[in-house]
Amino acid sequence: MNTHQIAVNAPRNNSGSLALGTGLAFASLILVPALAASFGVGPSLTGALRIALMKASNRALGGSGAGDKAANSTLVRH
Repeated sequence: MNTHQIAVNAPRNNSGSLALGTGLAFASLILVPALAASFGVGPSLTGALRIALMKASNRALGGSGAGDKAANSTLVRH
């Protein structure tokens, strides 16, 4: 029997992840330092929060590579 493999690239709608990533980046650059200053949080904790939010922003925008695997699939016909 012949086996044919057909690669299908599904179109991805990134508007949700783009909005989430932008919101997290905005929070880490603007909101976290402003709130930390008003609450009297130390600079080391503020920096750690900013790093955590920037990593989450990168993952939301597809930095982990998980989105590439979800968008591509392979169909096998026998």
